[in-house]
Amino acid sequence: MQPRLLPLAVLTFALAACAPAKTDGIDPQGKPFDKVAPQEAVTMLGTEPFWNLTVDGDEGLWTTPENQPGTKLALKRFAGNGGLGFSGTLDGQPLTATLTPGQCSDGMSDRSFPFVATIALGGETLTGCGYTDSQTFTGPEAP
Repeated sequence: MQPRLLPLAVLTFALAACAPAKTDGIDPQGKPFDKVAPQEAVTMLGTEPFWNLTVDGDEGLWTTPENQPGTKLALKRFAGNGGLGFSGTLDGQPLTATLTPGQCSDGMSDRSFPFVATIALGGETLTGCGYTDSQTFTGPEAP
């Protein structure tokens, strides 16, 4: 999966998945997204460039090939009508991560993930896939 630099309008559309709307796959009563329990750890990942964000409670761990130990950051969780979001600051840059339901492939393994992940960081938008403790990927454990 290649990184994409998307204009603000497209990022706004991706974040709209966390806002009340009346579209397919979104609760018609406007009920906040509740398909991921607050105690579940969430993992979001992407390729080209490789990145990983693991969220456990109100703490995130951002890793890349250049920073394998990772950087911890405080995150605020928010549930929209069609997905889950996290916001915080990474190395002085605002970070917003969204997790929305949808079949996803990382493009490099034979894995299938139950969520699509979108990260807005430092003027760049990264796309990838996600899973949780109870809603895991299918396919090989170590591709």
